[in-house]
Amino acid sequence: MKQKLLSYQPFNEQEEKDKELLLKVIEQKDVLTRKNTIGHFTVSCWVLNQSHDKVLMCYHKIYNSWCWLGGHVDEQKDFKKVALKEFQEESGLKHVQFLKDDPFSIEVLTVNGHIKNGVYVSSHLHYNITYLMEADDQERLIIKEDENKGLQWFDFEEALKASTEPWLVENVYKKLNKKIEKGYH
Repeated sequence: MKQKLLSYQPFNEQEEKDKELLLKVIEQKDVLTRKNTIGHFTVSCWVLNQSHDKVLMCYHKIYNSWCWLGGHVDEQKDFKKVALKEFQEESGLKHVQFLKDDPFSIEVLTVNGHIKNGVYVSSHLHYNITYLMEADDQERLIIKEDENKGLQWFDFEEALKASTEPWLVENVYKKLNKKIEKGYH
């Protein structure tokens, strides 16, 4: 992943700053595992339908919001493979393709303290790599009930309105939509 980060071309100032931080932390001990309680790597999936006018969102139980799909890399070095696994597990969809081989977006995300599986997890950072994917919006969605309450295709503006996480909407989801509008895929 370090090589992918080195060659990544930032879209805006947020990505420039976050790229610097990601390159600093990629060598840290346990940064690919949740054992690193300060911060660890995650992947997210910005999934478009086949006509590229809708995005798939899940209603995440911990965040109580509509958000993108994804998860922790959990010691895996092939982040793209993790993104595919997480997407398929969280959506139930089997037919998906990457629209870009390389990361579509990078972010350093703050995660507030929360309860997971009955255990308190302290606030920490997610060093996030986002992949752009395409799936069939006619395929049957299957909710992963231990993580999500719902799955739904939204047009780009509806997706922004559905999310109740203002920082993600303003700094991440709007950026992803802008990148698509400008042909970054």
